[in-house]
Order: sequence, then structure tokens, then C-alpha cells
Amino acid sequence: MRPHESSIYSVMKRNARLYKNNSAVVAMAEKISHIQLLEQTDRLAAGIHSLGVRNGDRIAVLGKNSLQYLYLYGAAARTGAIMLPINWRLSSEEIQYILSDGAPKVIFADPEFQESTIPFIEASQHSITCFSTGRKEGLFRDFNDLMARTQVSDTGYHGHDDSCLIIHTAAIHGRPRGAVITHQGILWASLCIHRLWNLGPKDINLSMLPFFHVAGILLVSAVMIDGGCSIVMPSFDVEAALKFIEKYNATVFAEFPPMLASLLDGAQKNGCNLSSLRHVMGIDHPDTVKRFEESTGATFWAAYGQSETSGLASIGRYFDKPGSAGTQLPFSEVEIEDESGNILGESQVGEIVVRGPQVFKGYWNLKDDTEYTFRNGWHHTGDLGRIDEEGYLWFEGRASEKELIKTGGENVYPSEVENVIRQHPMVKDVAVIGVPDPQWGEAIKAVCVLDSGSHLSEADLIEFVAHRIARFKKPRHVLYVSELPKTVSGTVDRQKIKDDYGQEKM
Repeated sequence: MRPHESSIYSVMKRNARLYKNNSAVVAMAEKISHIQLLEQTDRLAAGIHSLGVRNGDRIAVLGKNSLQYLYLYGAAARTGAIMLPINWRLSSEEIQYILSDGAPKVIFADPEFQESTIPFIEASQHSITCFSTGRKEGLFRDFNDLMARTQVSDTGYHGHDDSCLIIHTAAIHGRPRGAVITHQGILWASLCIHRLWNLGPKDINLSMLPFFHVAGILLVSAVMIDGGCSIVMPSFDVEAALKFIEKYNATVFAEFPPMLASLLDGAQKNGCNLSSLRHVMGIDHPDTVKRFEESTGATFWAAYGQSETSGLASIGRYFDKPGSAGTQLPFSEVEIEDESGNILGESQVGEIVVRGPQVFKGYWNLKDDTEYTFRNGWHHTGDLGRIDEEGYLWFEGRASEKELIKTGGENVYPSEVENVIRQHPMVKDVAVIGVPDPQWGEAIKAVCVLDSGSHLSEADLIEFVAHRIARFKKPRHVLYVSELPKTVSGTVDRQKIKDDYGQEKM
């Protein structure tokens, strides 16, 4: 390793030296200083290392945001392990698939989610050590058992090109793919936010997005770079969030619809003061953004990114170019490519391709997928866009191979929902599309053909899906038609379905 290489752990170590007793984390009304954060992280790293966890081993976490979760991020970086954060909103079968794919050596889980891990643990041919982030129960040992050691043995030096975490993206071919993200990726994307927002030791991040989402850990890292503090919320709650903003003078946060609108409504109703806020990043409706900026004086930032780009590829002030996703990050490149791999000119629509320090390493155990996404030396996002004459990126939909619905910050591939719906014995054919939704940004709509003579209520079909995959993937709208339009080649004409049924009347 070269001397200048850095990791999330090295940021914690620097903060403990420079900002010592300043607050680093507030969680469940408990304040932890930077020096305490490092001490607890080192204790946990020693405990994890004593279990035989070494460089490249995976540590799975299935739980809501917590202080222990942040300790684990630091301890994994200290030991060279790779975090495997799992979306607790997924179904038990989906959780088991991710565990099987990531093959963790240790599992940490909240009590309410532990049952979903049992089939994987019992079927595993390798010994897996399990810890509870709450009460001790069954196979799960007490988290505090790992905190007893005070000395950290030499675990080697782990730097910026080492893998930091594996985040499983939405299922493009029926199964999610694990995006392998480096310390460099997270730190570089965080540093760009840090520079643009002029963050310092007095900044406080209201951490409402889940830590299994790359944007959740990105904002924690951005304020941590120069000694700031994060308020850790287990999940989004309007009243609690407003209370934290006022009590601790929170300055920044990231959001997905309908979080910001809910906060503004709550603040107006209860007379809450949001004037401490400086910057917010997310995706939202123009009216909501305008209302936010006018009522707070803060700045709303639009961005484009994926797990594969450590959460960020471009960013800009929303009203500099309303509707755009800002401009590319420093020392990174964003271009538009046609189907033949040619870079297109200004305002031409094609696939968004990215390269730079924030781009991921590849897909976990998927060599062919990794080679395909990195063809011609670029990460191919599967998203369509254009770059205007001033360098602003405009999102223009998704390539057919990677059609995606983004609902409330969660990614859902239509093919995954379609595969589940086709399992229903009354369904003959189906096409799933995204439709505009004022609350969630996009909602899932299933356009179905039933077998002749069959009768199936919309509610029954929605619940059929909800019992088989994560509930956020269930259709919000169901429409029954006599047949699906087809192309001349006989395949389902998805574009005509979008044109005919894609504007849901709300």
C-alpha cells in the first residue's frame, strides 16, 4: 500500500486526533464523541479479528440504522473486511439469496429480522457466527461480547482501493447483483459533497436514509470527513426528524419522496423552525423544492448516481438548471454513448457512461456482467440521458435492457415483478411499468391478461405479489386488458403499453 492511501477508518482516526470531544454521532439520545467513536470501533475490530475475520471476508448486517451499524463500518475498514448491508424490507427468500451470494463469515441482525437468516445459517456448510444488535436470542450472541477486548492486533494496512462494501442492486435478470464499492469510491463521492457544501466540524447530518442504501452512508461519510456529526435515525419519522432538526440544529440531509414534503407539512402544522438547514440532496417535485428553499433559505441539490458510482456521478443546485441532474464530479467523466460505442455530441440522447474514482470494482462473482458493464473502458449505467451545451446532464429514461422503476428511493425492475405475477394460475400475460406518482415519484402498475373466464380482484393480485417479494415491489395499480400489444416480431410492445397506460389518473 502507498502511504497516501486512505479508508473510512483513517478518517475516523484523524477526527479522533483533531476533534477529540466534539460529537461524532447522536443515536437514541446518546452522544458519542470522535474519540469515543474510534475507541469503540477499535474494540469491535479487535473482537471481529478474534473471530478469524480477515481481509476480504464479508460481514453481513441486517438491521435498522444504529450506533452499532456505524461501529461495524469502521471495524470492517480496520480489519479489511467487506460490509454486506442488507435491505431489511426484502422478503425472507430475497434476504437468504443475498446471504448465500455474499457468503458472510459473521452476521449481525436486529431481533425482528433474525428469523429471515435462519434457513441460510442452517443450510450453510461453513460455520457462521451470529450476533444480535438487540437482545441475545437463539443462535445470536450478545453484540457486547465483541466489545470486551481493548487491544487491536495488527490487521495490516487497508487503503482506498480495497473493497469497502457490497450493495445488492435491484434484480435485473431475476436476481440482484452485488456492486463491489471501494473506500476510494465512497470517500471521493463524499469529498465532492464536502467541497460543494463547504462542510466543517459544525455541520450535522440528519441521517434518515437507511445504511443499506449507498446514499445513507454517503452523507455520514461527507460530514465525517472534517469532524462533523450525524444524527442516526432507525427509520424515517416526521415528528422525530423535526425534533432532531430543532434540538441539534441539523444542517444537511439526503431524502427521497415523500420525505421532504412530509417534513414541510409537519413543520408548518407544528410551527417548527427549519432555519438551521443549509443543504439537502435528493429527487423531488419542483413545487416541493421551491417550497423548501423559500421556507428555509437552504439549497436543494439534484444529483444522478447509482450504487455502481458510489451514489454520485453528477450533482448541481436544483434551480441552476431545473430538471437536470447537475454536472459531472471533478476528476470524473460522464459521457453519452450510442449503441455502437460512439461518444455522442451535445444534446444527443444515448446511454450514460461514467468513469472515475467513484466507479465501483464490478459485480460480485459475476465476471461476464462486470466485463459487459465496463466495455470500452466505461461503466455503462443502462440509463439514457443527454448533456446540454453547458455540460448539464439530463436523465431521459432507461435503456430497454435495464428498464427500472424508482419508487420512494427503491429500485424495482419490472421483469422481477412480472416473473412473480406470472406464477398466479389465473394470469395469462403481464407487463409491468412505472407511472407518475405525486407521493413516491413513480408507482408500479401491472397491466395483465387473465385466462378466459377467470376473475381476480386487484387487491388479491397485489397481495399475491406482496407475499413473495418485498412489499415495496408490489403493484400499486392493476389494470386488466383483453390482450397486450405486440411488436411485428411478436414480443410485447412495452413502449405502446407505456403510451396507452402509463399516465395513471390520480
